[in-house]
Amino acid sequence: MAAKGNAITLYAALLDASSSTKDLQKLRKLHAQTIIQGIASHGFIRAKLVSSYAASARMHEATLLFSFTNHQPTFLYNSLIRSYASLNQFSESLSIFRLMVLALKPIDRYTLPAVLKSCAGLSALRLGKQVHAAVLGSGYAFDMANSNATITMYAKCGDLDGAKKMFDKMPVRNEVSWSAMMAGYGMHGKYSEVFVLFERMVESGIRVDGVTLTSVLMACSHAGLVEKGREYFGMVEGKFGLRPSIEHYTCMVDMLGRAGLVEEAEELIKGIEMEPDDALWRALLGTCRIHGKVEMAERAAEKVYGKMAI
Repeated sequence: MAAKGNAITLYAALLDASSSTKDLQKLRKLHAQTIIQGIASHGFIRAKLVSSYAASARMHEATLLFSFTNHQPTFLYNSLIRSYASLNQFSESLSIFRLMVLALKPIDRYTLPAVLKSCAGLSALRLGKQVHAAVLGSGYAFDMANSNATITMYAKCGDLDGAKKMFDKMPVRNEVSWSAMMAGYGMHGKYSEVFVLFERMVESGIRVDGVTLTSVLMACSHAGLVEKGREYFGMVEGKFGLRPSIEHYTCMVDMLGRAGLVEEAEELIKGIEMEPDDALWRALLGTCRIHGKVEMAERAAEKVYGKMAI
């Protein structure tokens, strides 16, 4: 019995490590070893296997093992809900949440952010409001992760008033809160509100991160504010001490392309220290097609497709 208990403790720790590294090959070896050791059906080990497979985005294995697990605590439901949401499988995420509710499992502060993300992904405003009510009823109204997820849900579902009410009620906000609200405004064409909110954020001393600056640059691009976009892009490194990301460069290429400054967009890409990704080349390719830049489009297409494909 002691030997079996020691094996359970050892493999539980190994599975936790596997979860954090998302090493699927190692996870499968550990799973096989738990079967050989005769502990794979132990409730504690099975729970660890479920969460490990979910963390590795192997949802078929995770849900299958979950269905065989007699003891299904809240954290296991959370693992599946969160993993499905992270894979943009929002309907599946909400299905697990429904099972959790029907099983009368208590929710905790980690349950509802992923549920709200799934509501946002499906633009399910009515359900999102019901989940928001559950957040309030569960005592997590001012939990940062729940509040931020609520803002995003309302914004993505088109209820900017609901998002703003949530934002305004928050006693404390972090950079995610501000970014979520700015992204919501930008998504619905409220570009002036994006800039006003950004200035408020800077004045309040909140740390500006790369995600926030992406929202601001996207607003500049869609609003056609090239000079303002150049100014903010210069701030990424000059004022905020951040290295411009691929997302920042993609916003700039899109902005320059929309303004017809296609040559400048290509020069910007040539000056990037990191390897440009497909999204960046596709942004350039799209603008070349719009403005009839055939030779440049061929160069961009070569990068995207590996051959002339226009």
